[in-house]
Amino acid sequence: MSRWSQRRGSDVLPLPSEGEGWCEGEVQVNNRHLIDIFNAGLAAVDPYHAVLRNITFDNNCLHTAGAAYELDAFSRVLVVGAGKATARMALALEDALGDRITEGLIVVKEGHTAPLKIIKQVEASHPVPNEAGVEGTKRIVELARAADEKTLVICLLSGGASALLVAPMNGLTLNDKQEVTSLLLKSGASIEELNAVRKHLSAVKGGRFAKAACPAQVVTLVLSDVIGDRLDVIASGPTARDSTTFADAMAVLGKYGLKNTIPPRVLAFLERGMNGQEPETVKSGDSCLHKTRNVIIGGITQALSAAREKARQLGFAPEVITGELQGEARDAARFLATAVRRAYDAMKPGDLRCLLSGGETTVTVKGPGKGGRNQELALAFALEIEGLDGVSLLSAGTDGTDGRTDAAGAIVDGSIASRARSLGIDPAHYLDYNDSYVFFQRFDELSGDKSHVITGPTGTNVMDLQIIIIEGNTH
Repeated sequence: MSRWSQRRGSDVLPLPSEGEGWCEGEVQVNNRHLIDIFNAGLAAVDPYHAVLRNITFDNNCLHTAGAAYELDAFSRVLVVGAGKATARMALALEDALGDRITEGLIVVKEGHTAPLKIIKQVEASHPVPNEAGVEGTKRIVELARAADEKTLVICLLSGGASALLVAPMNGLTLNDKQEVTSLLLKSGASIEELNAVRKHLSAVKGGRFAKAACPAQVVTLVLSDVIGDRLDVIASGPTARDSTTFADAMAVLGKYGLKNTIPPRVLAFLERGMNGQEPETVKSGDSCLHKTRNVIIGGITQALSAAREKARQLGFAPEVITGELQGEARDAARFLATAVRRAYDAMKPGDLRCLLSGGETTVTVKGPGKGGRNQELALAFALEIEGLDGVSLLSAGTDGTDGRTDAAGAIVDGSIASRARSLGIDPAHYLDYNDSYVFFQRFDELSGDKSHVITGPTGTNVMDLQIIIIEGNTH
C-alpha cells in the first residue's frame, strides 16, 4: 500500500502528498485522477496543519481567533478532547506548546492514534460507543472538574466525538446508549437528529462539559464534520449552547417510530426531562459559556476548495455542486446523476469536467447486507448512469471509513453495472439488500478491478467527498 509521510524528529507521520494514493496496485488513469483529487482535499484539512494555521504561540502567549491567553497567568494547561482527528490535533499542540502542557487525555477511534509524548490517548469504539469510551470520558471529566480559575483547558473536538465522548446520565447505562444509537443509525436519522437524542442522554454533551470545567478558561478547537459547521451539532456540542430540548429528542424518536423500541428506562428518562424533572442541556446565557471560546479550524469547504484546484491543475474544468449533500444516499446519487447528464449534454469532444460535492448522506437500512453510505451512493450512482461513457465517480469518507467496513468508499463508472451482470452479479439486488460492500468485493475479485477505495485511517474527518470526472470526447 502506498503511503505518504512527513517527518517529525524520528517519527514518521501520515500526511497526504500529491500524486500518491492509498489503493494497492495499478489503477486506471481516470481512477488515478480521482484519487489525486481526493488526496488534495484531504491534505487541505489535515488536522495537524489546521491547528497550526489557527494558533500562534510566542512570548508565552497563545493566540487564536482574536483572543490571547497569557500562559504565565495559568498554573495548569490541560488538553482534552475526542474525535477521529484529535490525535493529530493534539500532536500539533504538543509541537507548538511543548512542556507548557501540564497533562492531557483524548479519546480517539480505534486505530486513529498518533505518536504523542505528553497527551495520553484512549482508543474506543465508533459509531456505537463502548466501555473504553466511558472510562476515557470519566477520566476527562475528572480532569475538568479539578480545574480552577488558574487552569486553561484546551479542548479538541472532531467528528466521531459524539460516540467517543460518552458519559450516560445518572440512571442510564452504556447499553442504553448503544441500543439507542444503533436504532437511530439503522433508521436513517440525520446527524442533527441523532445528536439531539444523544445530547439529552449525556452528562458531557450539549454544553455540559463546559459546565463541568467551569470556572476554568476553556478554548475549544473544532474540526467540523457537519453541514453548516454548527457548534451545537459537531461532537454533540460539549462546549456549546444547545438549542434542542427533551421535547425535540422525543420528537425524533417519534418520527422514526422508536418510542416502543428503545430501552424503557431511556423513554422514562426523556419523559421526566420533558416534565422538568431532569436537568436540560446548557442554554444560551449560561454563565459557564462566558469563559468558553469555540474556534472552527477547518471543514468541508476547505477540502472542496483544494480538490477543485487540483482538478484544475489536472486539466479539468471544475465545479463545486454543493457542500451540503445530504438525505438518503440513493436520492443523493440520483441528484448527482442528474447534474452529470446536464453537464454531459453540454460538453464538446475533448472537454474535461470535474463535478465536486461534499456532505453526509444517510442510509435507511432495510436489508441484512454490509456497506456504508458512500458505497451505497456509488452503487446507486452506477445504476443511474449505466451506459454513459466517460463518466466516473469516487465517493469516500474523509476519515477513511465507511460504515462498519474496511473501505472508505468506492469508484464506479457507466460500465460497471452491465459488466457486473455479465459476471453473474446483479447490482440492483445488492443495493436492495444494503449490501454494497459485498457487491464491490465480489466485482473486484471477478473483474480484477480496484473499485473499493481502501485508505486506512486518514487522521482527519470532514464528512464525505464525491468527485466526478466527465470526458467529452467519448460521445
